[in-house]
Amino acid sequence: MRFDPDHWLEIGKIVAPQGLRGELRVYPSTDFPQRFLDPGERWLLKNGSSTIEAIQLTNGRHLEGKGIYVITIEGVTNRDQAEQLRNARLWVPESDRPPLEEGEFHVADLIGLSVYHHTTGDYIGEVINILPAGHDILEVRLPIIMPPPQEQEPNLHPKQNEPNASEPQRDNPSNSRKSSRKSKSKSKSKPKKPPTILIPFVYDIAPVVDLKRQRIEVLPPPGLIEL
Repeated sequence: MRFDPDHWLEIGKIVAPQGLRGELRVYPSTDFPQRFLDPGERWLLKNGSSTIEAIQLTNGRHLEGKGIYVITIEGVTNRDQAEQLRNARLWVPESDRPPLEEGEFHVADLIGLSVYHHTTGDYIGEVINILPAGHDILEVRLPIIMPPPQEQEPNLHPKQNEPNASEPQRDNPSNSRKSSRKSKSKSKSKPKKPPTILIPFVYDIAPVVDLKRQRIEVLPPPGLIEL
């Protein structure tokens, strides 16, 4: 089946084989442990492939202190087979979403939301990532503010730039190269990378999450936005 990311939810990435019997280490991208503990159908997208295939997860367990799961897949029985699945990603259909309690949200629904100041209504930026910690953290990309163009100062002494007829012009390669470098760096300056800030995703700081209007309203701590 051809893969369309709009119809799937990523749940984890296979990072390495575990042992010699085909077990797989999976780094999760979901907060629902049953994705790796409950046997049943999952979907596999191999690294570099454009097609997704159904697999049967037969067993799974959590490795305490490592933040990863170890799973077994039907038909994968040795380390060589497991090695071929390194960097593959595991998915479930978008319709297979566990029910959420009030105040809980799927990560996929938060990515791309616009962020506004809850009090002033000012636009802050766009959510580009959710970072797991003691509580989730919104990574918000700020808009780039372009500085106003600087006016070029008029040359009040044009004759100073003209060669002096009484002195011979000197061919100075080092000075010529230096000047050339300066003008080149100015004309080919790299575009600035949009800055980002981290905002704790807790009710006191993000009291409004409106999925219908595709926006989050936040009350950032003093000084956070300026940083």
